[in-house]
Amino acid sequence: MPTVLITPEAMREQPAPYVDLLRSAGFEIRYPRNPRFARGLGGPAEVIDELQSVDAVIASGEPYTEEVLAALPRLRVIARAGVGYDRVDVAAATRHRVPVTITPTSNHEAVAELTLALLFAAAKTLVANDRQVRGGQWPRKLLRPVRGQTLGILGLGRIGRSTAVRAAALGMKVLATEAQPDRSFVERQGIELVDFDSLLARSDYLSIHCPLNAGTQGLFNRDVLRRMKPGSVLINTARGKLVVEADLLEALRSGPLAGACLDVFEQEPPAADNPLFALDNVVLSPHLAGTDEMSLVGMGVEAADCIARLYRGEWPEGAVVNDQLRDGWQW
Repeated sequence: MPTVLITPEAMREQPAPYVDLLRSAGFEIRYPRNPRFARGLGGPAEVIDELQSVDAVIASGEPYTEEVLAALPRLRVIARAGVGYDRVDVAAATRHRVPVTITPTSNHEAVAELTLALLFAAAKTLVANDRQVRGGQWPRKLLRPVRGQTLGILGLGRIGRSTAVRAAALGMKVLATEAQPDRSFVERQGIELVDFDSLLARSDYLSIHCPLNAGTQGLFNRDVLRRMKPGSVLINTARGKLVVEADLLEALRSGPLAGACLDVFEQEPPAADNPLFALDNVVLSPHLAGTDEMSLVGMGVEAADCIARLYRGEWPEGAVVNDQLRDGWQW
């Protein structure tokens, strides 16, 4: 019987529809021995050890490198729970003929919701006010409005579009930078497409929704951050390495930024002495944007369905990152 390893920490609860789906498709279900395996702290060696007798994996934050893939000839499918796949060496997976799938329709709304929650937390100083009231203080600092403010969105994929719709409903002006925009969506939602420099200069809140790759790693460095609108807030629910944290720290201390909201970090989990933690104008979240009670089930079902379809010889349309494997691929 083929075996599927389910690695995301939040997917260990049973019964679950994705577990039922896999079992009905003929798979045995396993979970990592290390409860924190999905964080990737054990590196390639732990992944190799854990996946030796596994045929497919619903993957999370653990690394799938050339070293890992070369050591796991039995592995047939890597099904990412989510849309990001920067922890997978896709070129290596393609060489080893391992399809890499994502769950493109399951978590975009969850990310959009947390993006706006972070935006509100910054605008309304929720964290600082909560702490001060609990400490017996009664702060009277004026809050920032959300209505009438300009939200800049870098990346108009599913997550960016979901964020744009919700922001517009709040009365925000929405700008976006996107290389391949859905023109009908942009026109329908009244979004203004702008270049990157204009996005930086005009956004009161700038939310990052682009993938991490060789061209975007470290994109928000000192130079870019200095070009942002004075008093603006940066929101990152995408990937931590899109932002150079040392440069962000400088921009928060010395300007031009008034604040930052981070669900993701350069190192995850971040070190306890990360200097960003000492700043009152930073709101933090532990990389949970895409995972809520509804999206978790959706991602699990979508990932499990990809594995089951590939096992049956069907190709999951729109979900396979290395789609060039389609011709001639067999389980």
